[in-house]
Amino acid sequence: MKTIHHPAESRGHADHGWLKSSHTFSFANYHDPERIHFGALRVLNDDHVAAGKGFGTHPHDNMEIVSIPLEGDLEHKDSMGNVTVIKQGDVQAMSAGTGIFHSEYNKNSDQDVKFLQIWVFPNERNIEPRYSQITLDEDKLNNQLAQIVAPNGTEGGVNIQQDAWFHLGRLDKGTELNYELKKSGNGVYAFILDGEVTIAGRTLNERDGLGVWETNNISISADSDARVLLMEVPMSV
Repeated sequence: MKTIHHPAESRGHADHGWLKSSHTFSFANYHDPERIHFGALRVLNDDHVAAGKGFGTHPHDNMEIVSIPLEGDLEHKDSMGNVTVIKQGDVQAMSAGTGIFHSEYNKNSDQDVKFLQIWVFPNERNIEPRYSQITLDEDKLNNQLAQIVAPNGTEGGVNIQQDAWFHLGRLDKGTELNYELKKSGNGVYAFILDGEVTIAGRTLNERDGLGVWETNNISISADSDARVLLMEVPMSV
């Protein structure tokens, strides 16, 4: 088993006034040659968008984009004709493929939106763009790992064009779990949303990240009440 630890305070940071963002991996003006990606996981941005503000229409291509709102409401519009609002408890995925344009705005005038923006390299380029969105069953998060992202055509979560599986859990203190990897050669990047958790023998706190690979299973122990996101991705891209 190999691991790499990214403490929360080691992330890159950007403050644009209306947008405050923390970057686990190199993004925009933050560049660290040692932190370009973890396998197929390319971007993990922890974004805070001010009330009424947002990202104007902009393009993407050949990238799998997953958005997970943590607080507030985010309004989405895209060139595929989708107009929707995603909120805490929702998960959204776009396969940009041959190219899409989209915008994201904080729909509320009285509170920030907090969400995770995650990019994953696809396993096939230039596919027809796709969009999917789900609302999670909150009960399935309690002291277990609920699947929220899966490969295209797989049941359980939004679909992306990659052999990747994301799981989300809300764990009570003392909960112990074991995660079995879905595919040989994959690794898992764990991101702690809040609380304290020990994963693969490493104690992690809020917004810490831990990459684990060259193993078939990973131990998880909640040292306090906590929320954990696991992102299993191929290690070769």
